Amino acid sequence: MDVINNLWNVILSGLANFDFFDVVDIVVVTVFFYYVLLAIRGTRAVQIVQGLFALLVVWGLALLFDLKTLSYILSAFLVSTLVGLPVVFQPELRRTLMRLGQQGLLHNTALVRLEKEELDHLVEEISFACFNLSLTNYGALIVLERETGLQEVIESGQLVRSIISAKLLQTIFHPKTPLHDGAVVIRGKALEAAACYLPLTDSVIDTRFGTRHRAAIGISEQSDAVVVVVSEETGEMRIASEGRFSAPMQEEEQLRAALNKILTSDQQKNRVSTVREKIGLRWAANAKMGKLFGFESTAESQEKAFDDSGVDG
Repeated sequence: MDVINNLWNVILSGLANFDFFDVVDIVVVTVFFYYVLLAIRGTRAVQIVQGLFALLVVWGLALLFDLKTLSYILSAFLVSTLVGLPVVFQPELRRTLMRLGQQGLLHNTALVRLEKEELDHLVEEISFACFNLSLTNYGALIVLERETGLQEVIESGQLVRSIISAKLLQTIFHPKTPLHDGAVVIRGKALEAAACYLPLTDSVIDTRFGTRHRAAIGISEQSDAVVVVVSEETGEMRIASEGRFSAPMQEEEQLRAALNKILTSDQQKNRVSTVREKIGLRWAANAKMGKLFGFESTAESQEKAFDDSGVDG
């Protein structure tokens, strides 16, 4: 009873000193843990976190009820565990840091710089090739580089650096060609390399998926690449992105629509970002000229700069 009373007194004294910055602190910590849970969702790290949480609860109870031996053992164990966490969670940490880095300024990659006609042609050729490969049950693994650079993956294979065509993709993935075993990497509108090695996922996935599918999930976990995979057993086509598979697809139109949805959203985000940068530069230039000639830039000049940028209201 004394323990509960002491705990209640501690809570009341903490609430008495509660202020606005404590609210901010709680919100920031909550958001942080929310994104940590998002990063590890669907991976083996979930079970590890659950185990650590159980140990923390037991350790807290041991401290609460003054169980000195148990609390000492758990304290030593948890300290050693914290040292090893970066090694255990290396894939998840890498993916989280990579996503944070994508919020920076250096993200205007070759794929998002493509014109709409070029993007449509790229999607058309990939979809047509994958559909034909699926009809003959020939496996395929096509990686589309987005914001995360895949130079290491490219260097692991055979450099090609060719214009993309459905015939070229079908030739590469024909079982009797020397480049069929591995992945092709597409950067912008060029097929950079073939027979590339991809990292296999450590996550638990459906047992019916083989090495090709594990490689597709693996590279999508470690980068933001979009991966098209064709099963040589069933002929099903799937897209892997952010460590997850899409629903299986059998028709060319389904794959084309799915790729267009993903890649078009990239171009839209890039267009908005580019327009904002242009608007910011225009406003800064107007303000500088205004100060130079002794007047302030007005709201009308800022509105005109926004209209000239080409963004619809």
